[in-house]
Formats: sequence, structure tokens, C-alpha cells
Amino acid sequence: MYDTRSRSIALSIVVPIFNEEESLPVLGARLRPVLDGCGEPYEVLAVDDGSTDKTPDLLEDMRTAWPQLRIVTLRRNSGHQAALTAGLHRARGAYAVSIDADLQDPPEVIPDMLALARADGLDIVYGVRTDRSTDTGFKRRTAAAYYWLMRRLAGSFVPAQAGDFRLLSRPVVETLKTLPDQRQIYRLLIPSLGFPAGQITYQRAERAAGTTKYPLHKMVLLALDSITSFSAAPLRLATAIGAVSILVCLAFLVWTLTVYATGSTPPGWTSLIITFLFFGAVQLFCLGMLGEYVARIYTAVQARPTYFVARDTDEELQ
Repeated sequence: MYDTRSRSIALSIVVPIFNEEESLPVLGARLRPVLDGCGEPYEVLAVDDGSTDKTPDLLEDMRTAWPQLRIVTLRRNSGHQAALTAGLHRARGAYAVSIDADLQDPPEVIPDMLALARADGLDIVYGVRTDRSTDTGFKRRTAAAYYWLMRRLAGSFVPAQAGDFRLLSRPVVETLKTLPDQRQIYRLLIPSLGFPAGQITYQRAERAAGTTKYPLHKMVLLALDSITSFSAAPLRLATAIGAVSILVCLAFLVWTLTVYATGSTPPGWTSLIITFLFFGAVQLFCLGMLGEYVARIYTAVQARPTYFVARDTDEELQ
């Protein structure tokens, strides 16, 4: 169970941070007035995910003037989802809200999330983006494709356009803490738990400052992790491709025998090479899909923690 001191905290804000020296001053200037205005006891967990710029120093400066700010420092860069896990597992509030430091998700709607959860008895309130006009056309199209694919592979319970900006009740947080310490994709995992949920809509803003920490290759890895963590569809796809390949092979065999019987056998170098390349590519594709799942089984068997906490300023006060 969580610390008995958490009974006095109504709201925990979890902020994964990696090299956000330019965004931190704006984050503090917007987030603190919102939380102070709620009239609720709160804490802000700034999870420093191995930052290499001035982020650690800025967090220390902010903490001197903001007693509710709590710094959790990871020993190395472990990734956004791991930093989010570290924050949620250490949050002590009756409700926990996760939000990114870039302020593309507005902290001003946090009081609305809390009010909706209490009024309707909800355990989860998602922040849903209804307007992404500030994103590039490529980002909008890839995001739409991601959610379309996830809703068909993982299930219709996945809310469209809902990222990692959400409110969770204490029962949800405690449930997440009981799950194995593996790479979690929370935007898929949390909806799958089946807790009562609602939505708050908002317009997605531009980054407050700095550059994105989620470039194209990380978005591709997120999509791959999402698919292989919540669906066996790729394995079934590999099986289907194998079945189609057998049919193609049989058709090619019939064609070859027919040509041979008519006595007009071509030299066959081109067709032979194409056939070898085709079936070699199919085999490599199927092996690659199988390898992705085997790698996840290997990681799960190792049972290594996804992050290591070097420091928690809350523990220094005990």
C-alpha cells in the first residue's frame, strides 16, 4: 500500500523531463498557479530522465521557491514511459495526473479533470486532442494512422487522440504498480484495465520551447512496441504471407511443368533469381516478426528493472 502521508495529498502531478532547460521556466510559470488555485494539497514529481543539459540545476532552483516540487532523478536516460512509470509508482496523491514538460497539453484543464472524476465517480480521465493544427501535416497523419491501427489491433477501447495526458485515481495507480516491471505502453495498457473513464477535450498547442524529444525513429519504435505488446496480428500476418507464398510457389511449379512439357523451356535465369529473392524476403520478414516477439519474451524473462532511481528529494526529508 502507499505511504500513509499520501492521505493528505489530493493530487500528484507526474512530469517526465529530459533536457527541457528551455521549457522548465514556462512550465513552472503556468503549472504552479493552476495547482495553487485548485485549493487542494498537491505534489509535483519532476522525473529527470538522465538530462545532460542544465535541467537538473534549474529543477533545484525551482524547488527552493516551490515546496511542493519533488525531484526524482533516474541514473540514466531510460525513456519516456520508464520515467512515467517511476513517477506514477512514487506518487502519493489520491489522484495522479501525467503531463509532458513541453506544455503542448494545457495544465489549465487539470482542475476540470479532477472535477469530472469526482462528479462522475471516474477512475480515469483522458485528455483528448480535438485540434492538432499546430502539429505538422506529417505528424497529424502519422498520429491518425497510429490510433487507427491501435484501435483495430488492440481494441476499440483505445481512445483516439489520447496520449499520456490523463488523470488516474489511486486504485488505478495501485493496479499499475502490481504489474510486471516491463516496458509499458500506457496509452494502450490503461484503457485495457477497464476502469470507468471519461474525457476532457482540448486544443493541442505548440511546444513552449526547445525541440521535440520524440523524433521519427522514436515514433516508429513506439508504434512497433505498441503492436507487439498488445497484438499477435504480426505473427498471424507472417503466417498468412507464408500461406500465400506456398500458393505462389505451387502456381510457379505448374507453370514450369507446363513450359517443360511443351518443350519451350526458357533459359530461366531472371525468373530463378526473382523467385529466390521473393522467397528469401518472405522468410526474412517472417523471421523478423518472430524475432520481435522472442526479444520481448527474453526481456520479460530477464526481469530487469526498466529504470533505476538515483535520488528522490522526498526521501531526503524523512
